[in-house]
Amino acid sequence: MRRILIDADGCPVVDETIKIAKRFGAECLILCDTSHRIEREGAQTMVFSKGADSVDFALVNLVRPGNVVVTQDYGLAAMCLARSALAMNQDGMEYTADNINALLLSRHTAKKIRNAGGRLKGPAKRTAAQDKAFSEALIQLLQR
Repeated sequence: MRRILIDADGCPVVDETIKIAKRFGAECLILCDTSHRIEREGAQTMVFSKGADSVDFALVNLVRPGNVVVTQDYGLAAMCLARSALAMNQDGMEYTADNINALLLSRHTAKKIRNAGGRLKGPAKRTAAQDKAFSEALIQLLQR
């Protein structure tokens, strides 16, 4: 049976992921910290302390080869890929060996800009098209 792990802190596609997991008979785990307690029917919720990256490290310890991870965190995605898991973001982009290094570099560059006092534009408001793209990508991933 497939297993989907959701890095749920700030994740806008928890409900859609659970719905698709049910459709494919996949186990679904929601991982969150104590300030974002997220409970949904059809998924097991695991709550961790608010410490920096506590959810990320717990998820990496739980992930197994072939599991699907939903996260917007490039660093967490890289660790999951190293454990032979599949990883995708909330917009349906799959993280791969071909794109993860460029994504990590862009994250590092953005952090340097912010640390130097620069400002970067935040993400635009989420759209129905993004939700649809995510759903289609997750379905394709589970059909492989």
